[in-house]
Amino acid sequence: MLNHLRALDLTDDKGFLCGKILADMGVNVIKIEKPGGDTSRNIGGYWGCAADPEKSLYWFAYNSNKKGITLDIEKPKGRELFKKLVDTADFVIESFAPGYLDKLGIGYSTFSKNNKKLIWASITPFGTEEPYRDYKDSDIVVMGMSGTLYQTGETDGPPVHISMPQACLHAGADAALGCMVAYYHRENTGEGQLVDVSMQQSAAWFQANAMPTYELNGSILKRAGSFRAGMSTQVAQRQVWPCKDGYVFFNVIGGRTGAKTLSSLVAWMDEEKMATDFLLNMEWDTFDMFTVNQEVMDKISGPVGEFFRKHTRKELLKGAVPRGVSIGPLSSMQDLLEDECLNARDYWTKINHPELGTSITYPRTYVRSTEMDFSTRFRAPLIGEHNGEVYREMGLSGEDLQALKNEGII
Repeated sequence: MLNHLRALDLTDDKGFLCGKILADMGVNVIKIEKPGGDTSRNIGGYWGCAADPEKSLYWFAYNSNKKGITLDIEKPKGRELFKKLVDTADFVIESFAPGYLDKLGIGYSTFSKNNKKLIWASITPFGTEEPYRDYKDSDIVVMGMSGTLYQTGETDGPPVHISMPQACLHAGADAALGCMVAYYHRENTGEGQLVDVSMQQSAAWFQANAMPTYELNGSILKRAGSFRAGMSTQVAQRQVWPCKDGYVFFNVIGGRTGAKTLSSLVAWMDEEKMATDFLLNMEWDTFDMFTVNQEVMDKISGPVGEFFRKHTRKELLKGAVPRGVSIGPLSSMQDLLEDECLNARDYWTKINHPELGTSITYPRTYVRSTEMDFSTRFRAPLIGEHNGEVYREMGLSGEDLQALKNEGII
């Protein structure tokens, strides 16, 4: 879709996903690392388990479909090369500390004076403006500052951090969206612009239900573990339910959708002689989550929980789909690799890693098109893998490249 465009990706793990999304849409994304490789290559796990910057699975996941070069932008010759690269680019994506590139004389303010069409995405922990721009960060800090940790964990326990970094992924996706909005604007006006993404702000929007719940009825959602707080009353409503071979996700809800789901579930339970008289006599059409009390919720949850524990995840999903009951199995990666639906849709693809002598399974694509290919096409670059290709396009010879390498520029 966008294979006529070029992006320079100077991000670390705070912004990898932005370049990945653009690359999947066809943008020629050039990942720029310092000589010797990006420190984010040291994020585990690793192919073959032993730590190796060329075998980081994290690096593989978020840098596929990109080309890669090395460049030391802190050295004068490196900055000159970078300036020439920017002249060829439509997008620059970076995740340095606010003001770092400006001090080197290669920030957005420098280039925007002469390149009015340039789109520049800056991904930082707390944005490029006060009051928090210079605060130090980690994923747990950003998630805490966003308010998300206030909701994760058991009711009477401390906050629990989500196992894998999340703030950077939300920020990277938001930056990609911002780049597309800016590109649309450029197509209409000829003007580029700065896309300023705060990881804190991106993570705050992760709380899809907390903010509107407060704005609509003044309720502050708190940690509830496997449960969910009620809409206007603090009723414990289970969301994660144990079953015969793991867990499923199921919400007891009201309204028209809830009435259909709950009545169908109770009928299914009745087929197996597991529906109580209370459930069979409930008026699901008038069931209201805003007024339900804990006693009623317990009379619903008890038998429903027993029914789930009698079945496997696969049995519950197979029975739920034709009945219109919203039950979702909680899956491991192995479950997803073996999932019949994903495999029927050709969701997974094998990407060749010749340096490893094998192919690795990747998600194929996040969107399908009859006219364009959005799929993962090739693996993440090795350190400096495309130095020759990219720098020769700029008119540098083999001797020039060797000299730059000897000087530690590339």
